[in-house]
Amino acid sequence: MFSHIMLGANDIQQSKQFYDAILGVLGHEPGVIDEKGRCFYFTDTGIFSISKPIDGEPASHGNGMTIGFAAATIELADAWHAAGLANGGIDCEDPPGWREGGSKKLYLAYLRDPAGNKMCVLHR
Repeated sequence: MFSHIMLGANDIQQSKQFYDAILGVLGHEPGVIDEKGRCFYFTDTGIFSISKPIDGEPASHGNGMTIGFAAATIELADAWHAAGLANGGIDCEDPPGWREGGSKKLYLAYLRDPAGNKMCVLHR
């Protein structure tokens, strides 16, 4: 359904360090910075990217927005969370752990990136 996601960042290098760490834990290559200073993470199923806002205003998080990444194991989800905290992320929501709703049981961990965007990792 999605071709790409682009998030605003105020400091591309700081955000790149954060995303290189959390996405690296999940097996993705470090981001690539283009000639415009944007950072891209290319996968077979889509592109995740960070950029300073085009309008010149500071980047800010979207209230109610969460971007979720998939983890193959609980250990990878925990490593994702730890890597994010060690690289400028801020803990948010409940601590990493199992959540149940209806007939689903999910392992979730949440962070805010250096620009305040909310990220989640999910293991089913």
